[in-house]
Formats: sequence, structure tokens, C-alpha cells
Amino acid sequence: MQSLIQDQDISWTDIEPGIQRKIMAHNDQMMLVKVNFAQGAIGTLHHHPHTQASYVSKGKFEVSISGVKKILQAGDVYFVPSQEIHGVVCLEDGELIDVFNPVREDFL
Repeated sequence: MQSLIQDQDISWTDIEPGIQRKIMAHNDQMMLVKVNFAQGAIGTLHHHPHTQASYVSKGKFEVSISGVKKILQAGDVYFVPSQEIHGVVCLEDGELIDVFNPVREDFL
């Protein structure tokens, strides 16, 4: 596990139209991921066993968690408990910083 990580050393991976991901750091207990969204891109509704905290670092998103929707923008945060259905719609080009516990093995 690296302790000091520079953004420039990690490449973006295309995961869906208008959505790219960078796995910034992880160990067995935690993972930090940057997700870049083009306006109009949709992070489809889904669920997973991981607890997730997400920081909106850029842009504006409509966030849905268990059927409750709210518009969040740069500086806002949302928290997703394990197995809760959630997703986003990007309203303005944006970026999310996602933290997962435990690590998302399916991303590796």
C-alpha cells in the first residue's frame, strides 16, 4: 500500500458513457475513488454491501438514496449505508470522491 499518492500517476478508466474512475488508494478495509461525470451521465440505481461516503468535489448532482432525492453540489456529502439503493444524475460536469468500507474488490 502506498502512503503518498499523486493524482498525475493514476490513469482514468472509462466505466460507462460519460463516467470515468480512478482508484486512488485502498487496503483491505477502505478504498478511495475519484469518479468523473459529464453532464447528463447517470450513475444507475444500485446497491452493494459496502458502506459508502461521497464528497461532491465539483459540479452538481441529483442524488437518490432509498427513493429520497436531493440536489447536491461542490462541498456537499452523502452517506450510503450497506445495501441501500442509490444512484446519481450529473446535472453539471462534476466529480465525486467516494470512500468505501470495506474495499470494493469488484473495482480491482
